[in-house]
Amino acid sequence: MTDPHSVGVVAAQDAAFDSPLLLASGATLPGYQLRFETYGELNADKSNAILICHALSGHHHVAGRYHADDKTPGWWDNMIGPGKPIDTARFFVVGVNNPGGCHGSTGPSSVNPATGQPWGSAFPVVTVPDWVAAQARLADRLGIERWAAVIGGSLGGMQALQWSIAYPERVAHALVIASAPKLSAQNIAFNDVARQAILSDPDFCGGDFYQQGTVPRRGLRLARMLGHITYLSDDGMGEKFGRMLRSGEYRFGYDVEFEIESYLRYQGDKFSDYFDANTYLLMTKALDYFDPAKDHDGDLAAALGKASASFLVASFTSDWRFSPERSRETVKALIAAGKRVSYAEIESAHGHDAFLMTDPPYVALMRAYLDRVAKEVNA
Repeated sequence: MTDPHSVGVVAAQDAAFDSPLLLASGATLPGYQLRFETYGELNADKSNAILICHALSGHHHVAGRYHADDKTPGWWDNMIGPGKPIDTARFFVVGVNNPGGCHGSTGPSSVNPATGQPWGSAFPVVTVPDWVAAQARLADRLGIERWAAVIGGSLGGMQALQWSIAYPERVAHALVIASAPKLSAQNIAFNDVARQAILSDPDFCGGDFYQQGTVPRRGLRLARMLGHITYLSDDGMGEKFGRMLRSGEYRFGYDVEFEIESYLRYQGDKFSDYFDANTYLLMTKALDYFDPAKDHDGDLAAALGKASASFLVASFTSDWRFSPERSRETVKALIAAGKRVSYAEIESAHGHDAFLMTDPPYVALMRAYLDRVAKEVNA
């Protein structure tokens, strides 16, 4: 039976750009491709478009399925579709894989036109402002002058914040969820440990493993296991796994004994099957570098001064990777800059991953705020 609240079977699209993209590092990305998906219909005046910005391991496939028997829907399928908070009966929704990604957009595994070989270690470092600039070109291609909303969680929230700063006239609402205006030292440390796991894997080959026919699975596996721990809460892990043993008794060895160990190894193995190691390095560096206040002597309110959007900032009580305190820092700066902002701190046991879940208060918050956006579009 067809789900009336699903966007159904979807297909990815590709947009090729011949004009080079000047990056924050000073490097230039020559002609490149962006892979994206759209859901819903763009209205006559193109005022109902919403951009979804993905997090570290996310991509353009945000909702729907690729065929009738597809077991894996888009990563935010619970939030996007007819009658869902991001209602495709009212909005035209766009998801895009950022440059440097490994899901169809130009990235390290793509062919470098200068060499005819995969970019590998030669792929330039990309930042959140670079991604937003690329997304703006896609918006131009789609004829979208102004987004009804730009929405993202975690690293995606940083992109929503950057959109409001870099293109203030092109964003009506920015929804910044489970995010931060910059990483803490602890977060940068976690990212570096994950990168070192990849960089020290002999199969990484300095980033040029494609030509060697190898994949740094061990490094990727460890990086994902570490990252996954930080995305969960202690209470959530305790409730789901506790100290449960697979065999019911201690085996006095170093193989998998606890259920949490089995879960983490499964997640690491699965991730290493489909994610690109160079992309992981690039994404974590983009997280590290994001700091819009840096060019304003550390004054976040000054950095947000140009923004004209209305903001929804949301955090989750059990998120210790991007704690509510970091969201309140953003809210405080927005208020100091005289901006319109709503803030919600949501009770959840899901940790940082809560922004992907369906906790009823979270769903109700998103629905209420986006109802307001829809009314403005239709006013």
